[in-house]
Amino acid sequence: MLSFPASTLERSLTLTHLLVVEDEKGLQGLLTTNLEYEGFSVEVADDGIPALAAHRLRRADLIVLDLMLPELDGFKVLESLRQAHDTVPVLMLTARSAEVDRVKGLCLGADDYLVKPFSILELVARIRAILRRSRTTEPARSFTCGPFHFDFAAISATRDGRPLDLTSREMRILEILVTYSGHTHSRSDLLRLAWEPDARPSPRTVDVHVANLRRKLGDDDRHRLIATVGGEGYRWRERPDPSQ
Repeated sequence: MLSFPASTLERSLTLTHLLVVEDEKGLQGLLTTNLEYEGFSVEVADDGIPALAAHRLRRADLIVLDLMLPELDGFKVLESLRQAHDTVPVLMLTARSAEVDRVKGLCLGADDYLVKPFSILELVARIRAILRRSRTTEPARSFTCGPFHFDFAAISATRDGRPLDLTSREMRILEILVTYSGHTHSRSDLLRLAWEPDARPSPRTVDVHVANLRRKLGDDDRHRLIATVGGEGYRWRERPDPSQ
């Protein structure tokens, strides 16, 4: 599962933060696991009142809001947000398929509407589309760092224009480190973010992949690009420039 432990909360603040408001425990877990695997920071509330309190305490970049909640329903949560002139993007989830409910949600200010049951792939695609429209964008996926150019969407890397033979797993680890340069990522963080939810690699697996990355990047003891931070984890030391 891709949830961040309390010790890494500060580092998780660099991620796009989603508030998932859903009272069904099984769906809560499914959404959290998959959304965190996609690189989001996720907080969960099981009703409207705690959801509004959580959003006040830590503002979400987007709210995934179930319509059918036990006390304060999704319509009332959305109405409360918009009456307070809060423009946070909202994607509503509901088992209701009636057109009148979809229209009501959109009229109250929802940004999109997804009817249960839905596929996780469609949910993620809609979240990304809403974030693009609202300009609450995800980190760039192409970076230049000194002689290096990394295109994570194309899974390619070069040094001084010459291609580097990196595996997709190495590119994923590199993307996490480079995107959030300056932040230390524990081995547990990297295992959660760079491996599939059902994978069972050991922390030693991270060390092996980082060692291979260092070798392929030409990283040496004189100027470590990937720094080892005590026994805690790894950090990318260079500040990247997002490609235009």
